[in-house]
Amino acid sequence: MLIDKESNFDHQELTFDELDEGFTTREAVAEAKRCLNCPKPLCRSGCPIENEIPGFIHAISKGNLGEASEIIAQRSNLPAVCGRVCPHEKQCEAACILNKKGSGIKIGKLERFVADFDAEMNIGTVPKKGTASGKIAVIGSGPAGLTVAGDLAKMGFAVTVYEAQAEPGGVLMYGIPEFRLNKEVVRREIRKIEQYGVVFKTGVLVGPDLTIDQLFTEGFDAIFIGTGTALHRTLDLPGNHLPGVVQATYFLSMVQLANSGRLDHKEIPVHPREKVVVIGAGNVAMDAARTALRVGAADVTVVYRRAENDITALKSEYEEARHEGVKFQGLSSPTAFLGEGKVTALEYEVQAVDNEGKLCSSGRKETIAADKVILAVGQRPAARIVSSAVGIEINPQGYVITKERPYGMTTRKGVFAGGDVVHQPATVVLAMKEAKKVAAGIAQYVEAKKLIEDC
Repeated sequence: MLIDKESNFDHQELTFDELDEGFTTREAVAEAKRCLNCPKPLCRSGCPIENEIPGFIHAISKGNLGEASEIIAQRSNLPAVCGRVCPHEKQCEAACILNKKGSGIKIGKLERFVADFDAEMNIGTVPKKGTASGKIAVIGSGPAGLTVAGDLAKMGFAVTVYEAQAEPGGVLMYGIPEFRLNKEVVRREIRKIEQYGVVFKTGVLVGPDLTIDQLFTEGFDAIFIGTGTALHRTLDLPGNHLPGVVQATYFLSMVQLANSGRLDHKEIPVHPREKVVVIGAGNVAMDAARTALRVGAADVTVVYRRAENDITALKSEYEEARHEGVKFQGLSSPTAFLGEGKVTALEYEVQAVDNEGKLCSSGRKETIAADKVILAVGQRPAARIVSSAVGIEINPQGYVITKERPYGMTTRKGVFAGGDVVHQPATVVLAMKEAKKVAAGIAQYVEAKKLIEDC
């Protein structure tokens, strides 16, 4: 089933420039004034980190952007990021009472507006640090690691973040394309967290370079693992080792490295005028497909086994991809990668939908030509940290096991974990939600530890 709706979009127009320019001041104030200030704000309950949404929107409506910034900072360390990439349409904006009339408040764009205005005009103030004492090591600088680091630093803890890459940011820097999340915005958010006193050490691979035991020897009271899901899931199909079968996250990170000048563009695995097939239908698949067009692919088709209405990507991401010229072929279950010496085609089995709406095989196989096949079928945690430390247990799927009390602590005392390394890969804001709870658990643990030491 090929879903190739007519589009007059010229691929040559596609760039890595951020697509959404955001609100002007006039537009933001006008949008904020539409808010009904509900007595029981559903938007706040729809936000995973329970941002004080009515409060900051009301401040915007009065033109008090400094107050709006301070309200957002109470719950979020990454407002400019969340304002751009959070799935608002499924969370806070979906809960807005005005959605019943088809005119919900654009909460994400308002959050982004405040964060961008704050950065441009430098109106925000560094929150006064708490009086907590203790040293915390954070491994990984993605959304979970940055949230834990920021929250604990605000409490008064001395926090050091260890990052394997040359630049902090994790998936925000290397996994989300520039046209959705400008990398200067990520750097700006990290600089703000540094103002809280957080120290970042890059180019350090915990496990091979530095172990959990060594960190404790250096005097850290607690350690947080927020390394996400570094290993790719693959499809165990014939031909899956053929050159030209590429992982989506690898492709996206190579493009970012090339665009930042750290890598020759020739190293990007998709080349101009190539025919590309993307397997998967989540947000990563949409990012990979749209990025492939931007690096010059002549034709990009997203292949997935279910029907069009079962696509797991955000509706807005799917519609943007389709508008830019990405083709969608549903009811196609991959069965083999074909080619001699390199991949030249993907074989798939055509699926059918029975009278009960369930998928079933039609028994018919077809092929689609491809110079490159990009896999966007999920990821799982790497074992390098856990395997180099004693006492940290994982479940059969490779995810770190944690406790409810103190929240987020692993089976080894003093070692905590959160984000995608504990749960199935999720969104930025869901990783932040868990990380905030883990930060509170770390604070409780260290305070109890210090109390016992004092006694």
